[in-house]
Amino acid sequence: MSTASPPTRPDADELPISGPLATAALGLGDWAIFARRAVAGAIAKAFSMRELLRVSAEVGAGSLGVVAVTGMFIGMVLAVQAYSQFHNVGLETSMGAFIHMSVVRELGPVLAAVMLAGRVGSAMAAELATMRVTEQIDALACLGVDPVKYLGAPRFLACLFMIPMLTLFADLTGLVGSSLICLHVFGIDSHHFWQHSRGFVGLWDVGVGAAKAFVFGGVLSLIACHRGFNSKPGAAGVGRAATEAFVMSFVAIIVIDFVLALFFNTLHDVIWAGSQPKMA
Repeated sequence: MSTASPPTRPDADELPISGPLATAALGLGDWAIFARRAVAGAIAKAFSMRELLRVSAEVGAGSLGVVAVTGMFIGMVLAVQAYSQFHNVGLETSMGAFIHMSVVRELGPVLAAVMLAGRVGSAMAAELATMRVTEQIDALACLGVDPVKYLGAPRFLACLFMIPMLTLFADLTGLVGSSLICLHVFGIDSHHFWQHSRGFVGLWDVGVGAAKAFVFGGVLSLIACHRGFNSKPGAAGVGRAATEAFVMSFVAIIVIDFVLALFFNTLHDVIWAGSQPKMA
């Protein structure tokens, strides 16, 4: 197997534009090349299955507790904040539709991804940055192994499949938390509460949330691995790589969520044109 070293990048001064725009364009292009190599490695299975299982266990089982707590308190906070507004207009039985729609389509995927970007993404970046500083990545290249495919691909696949599952679990705990507050603290009628929920929240909404989590998982893993591979020397470089991985993942999640929300809303209107509008 031949060694695949990263392509030589031009400096920002060599580009036809200069300044922050040139730096951002250069970084985005470098990340796109890295992402292409990692995805190619995932397709070609150019990695160890043991490494994939190890990373999947860390991402999945290791994050289960924090995701459950996050999801439950998202639902509970939404219930507490929304009750006074809905109660004032006599629509407290409609809270289930509003809360569950918010959790399943938006808050569940976004906040779970942000939480995992801090826990999983930063850890991946720090681990790979340490391997870069201690020259373990260079050693893999010297042995004829493409380090991007061997190290990046299993982390990409692990996040791609584990984070949607964790998001669905966060949605479930969020619905449990909001239902406990609405039904047992505020005493809302359970029949009408669940009737409104079933009427407005369906498989489309669950699918939209899962699709968002799928995209978030792939993007944040590639950002974290890219930052780790491009770490600066020393302990400060490792810490900086972990910080950059979280910050960049957070910004990417917010921007991608906006784009996906527009896309799925437009797609819904095209598929169900003329149907009864759903509660947004």
